[in-house]
Amino acid sequence: MGFEGRIQAVFKYRLCYSYIGQSLFKVVIKSLSPKELVRIHVPKPLDRNDGTFLMRYRVYDTVSEGLKIEVLYGDEHVAQSPYILKGPVYHEYCECPEEDPEAWQKTLSCPTEEPQIAKDFASFPSINLQQMLNEVPKRFGDERGAIVHYTILNNRIYRRSLGKYTDFKMFSDEILLSLARKVLLPDMEFYINLGDWPLEHRKVNETPGPLPIISWCGSLDSRDVILPTYDITHSTLEAMRGVTNDLLSIQGNTGPSWINKTEKAFFRGRDSREERLQLVQLSKENPELLDAGITGYFFFQEKEKELGKAKLIGFFDFFKYKYQVNVDGTVAAYRYPYLMLGDSLVLKQDSTYYEHFYMALKPWKHYVPIKRNLSDLLEKVKWAKENDEEARKIAKEGQLAARELLQPHRLYCYYYRVLQKYAERQSSRPEIRDGMELVPQPDDNTSLCQCLRGRPFREEL
Repeated sequence: MGFEGRIQAVFKYRLCYSYIGQSLFKVVIKSLSPKELVRIHVPKPLDRNDGTFLMRYRVYDTVSEGLKIEVLYGDEHVAQSPYILKGPVYHEYCECPEEDPEAWQKTLSCPTEEPQIAKDFASFPSINLQQMLNEVPKRFGDERGAIVHYTILNNRIYRRSLGKYTDFKMFSDEILLSLARKVLLPDMEFYINLGDWPLEHRKVNETPGPLPIISWCGSLDSRDVILPTYDITHSTLEAMRGVTNDLLSIQGNTGPSWINKTEKAFFRGRDSREERLQLVQLSKENPELLDAGITGYFFFQEKEKELGKAKLIGFFDFFKYKYQVNVDGTVAAYRYPYLMLGDSLVLKQDSTYYEHFYMALKPWKHYVPIKRNLSDLLEKVKWAKENDEEARKIAKEGQLAARELLQPHRLYCYYYRVLQKYAERQSSRPEIRDGMELVPQPDDNTSLCQCLRGRPFREEL
């Protein structure tokens, strides 16, 4: 079957610090066959400052035999090197889907259960596509709508836009196309909400009942089916290419060691929620505990003169501070997964909004909770300063959980499982509707794609 060529693969090496010299430690990735010349981009390993490293790479050709990964200190193999990745290995833009989804999920070690997916679909034992077709455009596809209507047939993706604000379809397009290059997707017809707020607020016992709108953010009073946000999805797909702040690079840029971090809570961000303005006022009154600033005013422009405007700061520099304050924006703050991957303690505001991975995180184990009105924030910062070892333990537990939950392959697994569960519940055959157009696969002439398995889908419809 071979290993599915993802945009990036992650390898972890546990090494003793005393054994590593920056100039001597290196990772070499090459084809198993000396006759096979393959272009592979291998950036420097990311040092996570806890004895582990992340190794990233991109292949630009099909690797028939497989890859050999060597972890070397000088000329000596270390960390159980070498590793063998049996072929074929395909690059990101090679269209060569695995026709057996179960085999593909096994290759990626996908979890057998995702609690959030089970919870989301509990409201939808069956999905009436005709009802969706009749109701969704009327309810959510008006002039201010941000809905895209998709159909997947024979592993080809079709869509039409419903509403004015659908530019973010570029993000939903790219992950669906990426999945279709890797695995045979189920035939299905569905609607993705590209806006910030979840849409479906009908209750299960109402008539008519709720519709399974797919969104990037959920809330306690809505019934939307949640996918990983466009932000972390795009950063994963474009890592080592068009994006520098991605879920892996963060892990190699977590600032000073815990003991050398500044013992203050830190926040920078836009004025997208009133509590963020409160943070700045608290910071002015308690500079020894909190450093908070607004970097851009849009919603509360009249407050700029009073509160001031902070200079932009690189995200990696956030982790110079020991405590990070996570406050909602318009919905859940999409910085949260990045903060969790750092080496700081996250103080998370209580929120009605959530992303796909929140269910796995527990207060006082993975983060320190703060009230929605921030009334206990200073108290929690003082607690962290007075209980440094406990604070450090919570920060580490949160970081380890985020590393596991937000690995690139976990995002692919999650997307596929949502599509699979949705397709299983359809009560009729999906169709290509009037106004839909084919979303073509990108044309990548710079990389060689040799698909070594038969095409699983039909050319005709």
